[in-house]
Amino acid sequence: MTTTETIYESALPGLLNRGKIRDIYDIGDGLLLMIATDRISAFDVIMPDPIPGKGVILTQMSTFWFDLLKDVVPNHMVGVVSDTEAIKHVPRTGALAALPDGYERRSTVIKRAERVEMECVVRNYITGTAWAEYRRSGTMNGAPMPAGLREAERFPEPVFTPSTKAEEGHDVALTRKEGENLVGVDLYQTLEEKSIQVFAAAHGHAEAQGMILADTKFEFGFIDGELTLIDEVLTPDSSRFWDVNDWKPGTAPPAYDKQYLRNWLETQDWDKTPPAPSLPPDVVAQTQERYLSAYRRLTGKSLTI
Repeated sequence: MTTTETIYESALPGLLNRGKIRDIYDIGDGLLLMIATDRISAFDVIMPDPIPGKGVILTQMSTFWFDLLKDVVPNHMVGVVSDTEAIKHVPRTGALAALPDGYERRSTVIKRAERVEMECVVRNYITGTAWAEYRRSGTMNGAPMPAGLREAERFPEPVFTPSTKAEEGHDVALTRKEGENLVGVDLYQTLEEKSIQVFAAAHGHAEAQGMILADTKFEFGFIDGELTLIDEVLTPDSSRFWDVNDWKPGTAPPAYDKQYLRNWLETQDWDKTPPAPSLPPDVVAQTQERYLSAYRRLTGKSLTI
């Protein structure tokens, strides 16, 4: 039974940006309030129906990872609003002062960053869009790959495969040269090194929990001149997790993410442009359960939604 209020869209003072999932508010003093709604997107289109409690799961999961990885890379978190100790010095202004009851576990006070306009994708297995490109052309992000790879095969080392950052529409995979042209050679190299370093730490933790981190995307920004991990991190929205017992090269294992939703959408008469079809209750319920399972498996904690 759902006890958390389902929130498709927030309406508070000081709206700075409304992304696919998160509503961002400026609360002054270089701080933002980030609210993870229950919206869900697939094929870069926002669905008309929310996944109840999804924003709480995303927020709590990102908080877990940010804390786990804080010695690997700094992050933008001040604290989740439900953690009164973490945000005790934050002035209650703007959207934070107006925050309705029930929003606390899905809302995070963060430091404002100058965002790097590139998605930092890291892959340790060839699957998803990378597999589709490889089957078409034998390449990944435009780079030639060895012949004979099987779906879900593991790479010898994690591979950096960045893409454009699209608020609307589809992210586009970047070749190394395109990425260097976008952000500069030096920053590209730094982002590649840091992304793989963070990925390796997260992959190791997931493996210890009997899970595989197949691929993920990070976002970075600069805060006071320091490269910082921002937005969300290592959630089912941004990452592909598998059970280690399900993995076998040659086929894609069931994923603890929105793949159930994508699979259902593929059976519909829909051209992957807005508006998306309404989601039946069983698709909503199964998607929610996969998100909750990922949280339980990776954090070792249960979450009441």
